[in-house]
Amino acid sequence: MPIILRLDRVMADRKISLKELAERVEISNVNLSNLKTGKVRAIRFSTLEAICRELHCQPGDILEYEEDSAEGDDGSLMP
Repeated sequence: MPIILRLDRVMADRKISLKELAERVEISNVNLSNLKTGKVRAIRFSTLEAICRELHCQPGDILEYEEDSAEGDDGSLMP
């Protein structure tokens, strides 16, 4: 997937633990861990807003787009 989550990097820069951020954002450790490791397909704007508020960052600090050269515009594999 061309969207990469960089939450782990931002958390390390801010020296905040998964447990502490989960408590501040009021989501479960499991859900935050899934976000941190990129095992999710979607994120609620309210969750993204809360994370950005607590980490004092912008959404672009957490989300990164990386073009996948092996796929075409429609998601099909290129020959």
